[in-house]
Amino acid sequence: MTSLPNHIAIIMDGNGRWAKARRLPRTAGHKKGVEATKKIVTHAGEIGLPYLTLYAFSTENWARPVDEINDLMALLRFYLKSETAELLKNNVRLRVIGRRDRLSKDIIDMIENIEEKSKDNTGLNLSICLDYGGREEILNAVNTAIKNGHAVTEEAFSQYLYTFDIPDPDLLIRTSGEYRISNFLLWQCTYSELYFSDILWPDFTADEFDNAIQSYNQRERRFGGIDKKESKA
Repeated sequence: MTSLPNHIAIIMDGNGRWAKARRLPRTAGHKKGVEATKKIVTHAGEIGLPYLTLYAFSTENWARPVDEINDLMALLRFYLKSETAELLKNNVRLRVIGRRDRLSKDIIDMIENIEEKSKDNTGLNLSICLDYGGREEILNAVNTAIKNGHAVTEEAFSQYLYTFDIPDPDLLIRTSGEYRISNFLLWQCTYSELYFSDILWPDFTADEFDNAIQSYNQRERRFGGIDKKESKA
């Protein structure tokens, strides 16, 4: 691995299809997905990645069956309870990005607790996007800027996003063979490199994560400019 991106974002997709292929309930896929998440977070910290952002639950996911939503929230509770000590031990700073008004109070309390305890950690900056939607984030930022009487310049606007103190992703990974970004970090991923993997999220490994980084290293990011070789011609 020649170099690391500063920030990698992941759309963790395929839990339901993983379970369906094995004739298991969708809950089994989500549980297996949590295991994959823990492995990737650990690996990201071990290789020295500065920022990792994971798309865990979108604003649109509330349209899923109530039983599935309850199972997902139960898994979230389990993750926050069981992993807090491990994240703190590994010097991970955790923050949760998105709306909180639709979450239950006990989940909000757990989120605030780990955010407070980990705020001074200097290792991996781990962001979990929960009840998050890119369009809603942009609309919220615009309305807040207008309410505060600020001109909506690009620089000022960015300060009203949930990610105001996080660098934009250099690399966006999506698993499960889908080729779309699904309302995820729409503003922030304007110039992100995209990597699509056919692997379902529960089967996603550290090796595939490294493959995505290797692919990123083979690209030249021009940010709307021209190829360096072309500029010398």
